Amino acid sequence: MQPYGLSLLTAPATEPLTTAEAKAHLRVQHADEDTLIDGLVKAARQLVEDRTGRQLVTATWDVTFDRFPCGRERLKLPKFPTQSVTSVTYKDTNGDPQTWPTADYRVDTKREPAVIAPAASAYYPSTIREPAAVTVRVVAGYGAASAVPQAAKQAMYLIIAHLYEHRGDEAPPMMGDLMLSVDAWLRLLDSGEWF
Repeated sequence: MQPYGLSLLTAPATEPLTTAEAKAHLRVQHADEDTLIDGLVKAARQLVEDRTGRQLVTATWDVTFDRFPCGRERLKLPKFPTQSVTSVTYKDTNGDPQTWPTADYRVDTKREPAVIAPAASAYYPSTIREPAAVTVRVVAGYGAASAVPQAAKQAMYLIIAHLYEHRGDEAPPMMGDLMLSVDAWLRLLDSGEWF
């Protein structure tokens, strides 16, 4: 897998867990700590997404590469599940921005990670030699919060409960044990190739 950059364009419209769901898990019945709990939900989601490379609720990303792959090698997309590729743009050998016509490439979103490859009669365009010469705009995620797998939500609940119980100035104890449990849930999400 060649190096890539990620830039979030459109953030998820919601978190995978609501404040009410997190509060029910924590057995919190008052509203005094709603802001804190919302922050823990967001942190837990970010940790799950970072650990898995997955996007839980739909978001749009720009993925940048320094160049296209050689020959007919596939270009692997690092955000999954990938719903669609909106566009593939690049800087040509003169440094001018170009859009690769959709008829010239194929996208396979059924695999993980999703891949882009030239169509049978096409080739990757030539690009200038500079960082981030190729940009792939990707829509990724399971969809709405209701479509996020329960295993990801269970991992988030573990993180939220641990951080809620051990909040304060010092590092939370037993993070290693916690992450073993979190990773056990996250392994259930793995249905394909990892980077």
